[in-house]
Amino acid sequence: MPTMQQLPWNEIDTVLLDMDGTLLDLHFDNHFWLEYLPQRYAEHHGISRELAEAELLPLFRDNAGQLNWYCTDFWSRELRLSIRDLKREVAHLIALRPDADLFLAALRRSGKRVALITNAHRDSLSLKMERVHLAPWFDRLISSHDYGYPKEDQQFWHALQQDFGFDAARSLFIDDSLPILRSARRYGIAQLLAVREPDSRKGPKDTEEFAAVESYRTLIQGL
Repeated sequence: MPTMQQLPWNEIDTVLLDMDGTLLDLHFDNHFWLEYLPQRYAEHHGISRELAEAELLPLFRDNAGQLNWYCTDFWSRELRLSIRDLKREVAHLIALRPDADLFLAALRRSGKRVALITNAHRDSLSLKMERVHLAPWFDRLISSHDYGYPKEDQQFWHALQQDFGFDAARSLFIDDSLPILRSARRYGIAQLLAVREPDSRKGPKDTEEFAAVESYRTLIQGL
């Protein structure tokens, strides 16, 4: 696992940032999908928690990495529950990762173009922006649902290029998902960083071939 060197900020014009696990603590999403939703699904359908998990986990597995996985409309239909409403019930858990706002403020001062690019559905994006008020720091807030392809798919990057117009060789992309970082690398994005600790309750993770953000304060150096 490579260590993070100081970024060549003079070679970076555009910064593309993931949301969940990158700017926001992934604890909210992990808690929602793995704990809260199974419990509420069990209550709603009058079944045990164990049976609820036995029904949900194969569905999660089958849709992982596809656009449906990130789509609140899909899961609301599939599970006959309002995912939007359930997320609001635990919205108090939505939280910034340490110093993410300082990093965004520094990017704004430096004059870089900054876009949030997330696989989250617009419903989830809106809820999170209500809670953390990050929208003013970005030139654009982009959901992969706008394009019909998740970030894991090369078609996403082609659509982003047509929509947002950026030079991949002069761009930085930060994401906590290794498959998504590999997709960005295939597309040709020059500067890639993973996130060492996306979920504050789970400790550091192995980011394999990618250097990782340990602290946003460190990342600001040289900006």
